[in-house]
Amino acid sequence: MTKIAIFDYGAGNLFSLKSALERNGAKKVDIIYDMKDLDRYDGLVLPGVGNFDPAIQSIEKDAKRLDSAIEKGMPVMGICLGMEMLFNRSEEGKLEGLKILDGEVVMLPKGKVKVPHMGWNNLKITAKNSRFLRGIENDSWVYFVHSYKTVPKDKKLVTASSDYGTTVPAVVEKGNLVGVQFHPEKSGDVGARMIKNFLSMCKEAKADKK
Repeated sequence: MTKIAIFDYGAGNLFSLKSALERNGAKKVDIIYDMKDLDRYDGLVLPGVGNFDPAIQSIEKDAKRLDSAIEKGMPVMGICLGMEMLFNRSEEGKLEGLKILDGEVVMLPKGKVKVPHMGWNNLKITAKNSRFLRGIENDSWVYFVHSYKTVPKDKKLVTASSDYGTTVPAVVEKGNLVGVQFHPEKSGDVGARMIKNFLSMCKEAKADKK
C-alpha cells in the first residue's frame, strides 16, 4: 500500500492534487501540517500553492526532518512553489530557501512575455534515464502557472525544460528528489503518467528498505 503525504503550507485548496494522487494509484493520501510522523509514509509532495516566504516559515521547523528523509532515500516531489523552495533563495521573498538544491529562483523576463505564465507549454526532455519521465515523449504538453523559474547551479539536474521567453527548467531531479515547475495534477494524461511514475519510485524505495 503506497502512502503519500502532502505538506500543507496553509495557503489553499489541495483537493485536486490529493485526488490526482489517489486516482493514479496512491492507496492513502494524507494532508499533513508537520513532519513528525513522516517516516510513516512512502513519499512526500510539496505542493505548488502559496507564496515563498509564508511557505518557508511554515516548513522551516521541519527542515531537518525533511533533509533526513531525503538522505534516507524517500521520494519527494516539489511542485511549482514546492520546487522553488528547494533552492537557496528566491526573488519572490526575503527568507532563505531550504538549500537542498544549489541555485536560485528568479522572475520570468517581464516585457518579453506575459507574467505570470499561465497555460500549456511543451517539454524538451534532455535526460535518457529519468524514472520520473519514463514513458513521456519529447514535446509533451504540460500546464504551467508561475511567475518565477529556477536557476540550478548544476545544469545536469535539469531533465526537461520549456521555452517561455527564456529557458525554464521544467523538471529537476537528484536521486529520489524531483522538482517540477508545472502542475502534473492539471496536465492531463501526461501529468497522470508522471504521477504514476512518482508512485512507482515510492514503491521501489519502500522495497529497498526491506
